Amino acid sequence: MLSVLKRLDDGLSVVERQLLGWSIVIMAVNTVANVIMRLGFSSSIFFSEELNQFLIILVTFVGISEAARMGRHIRMSAFTDMLGPQASKIMMIIITLGTAALLFLLAWYSVGYVSSLIQSNRLTPALRIPYYFTVLIVPFGLTVTGIQFVLAAATNIFRPGTHLSYRVEDTFSDADDHHL
Repeated sequence: MLSVLKRLDDGLSVVERQLLGWSIVIMAVNTVANVIMRLGFSSSIFFSEELNQFLIILVTFVGISEAARMGRHIRMSAFTDMLGPQASKIMMIIITLGTAALLFLLAWYSVGYVSSLIQSNRLTPALRIPYYFTVLIVPFGLTVTGIQFVLAAATNIFRPGTHLSYRVEDTFSDADDHHL
């Protein structure tokens, strides 16, 4: 069962990295093309801002999942670094479970928001696509990120050491304190 979940997560990671990479490339090309159009032809690309807005949402909510998977999320570790290894591990479990709960709650609310957008039949101004298409990634990204934090908590419960994610062990140790 765990090997199936790991392969599924590995595949999801590949898709996320591709989405992130291509979204950033498309944003850069779109922005440069729009600047060239404005400076050279005194006219903007009519959908440029809308496309970049969608891509920023995509990068944000796909990126948080990949960051959590790789233990690259922002964290305030000054307090936990002062604790001993056991207390630090307990704090990491509490923090990861609390973060997961918050992410699942936000995902729940975002599903409601997407549902209200579907019912409203709003279209984006420039591309005239249903507005909910631009935010469909939000509940998915929040849910997958919540799952990453649950996996991190489980890893901390069942494995020795303190782990930032199920893939990444925290490298900070008491031995590092003696070199400061």
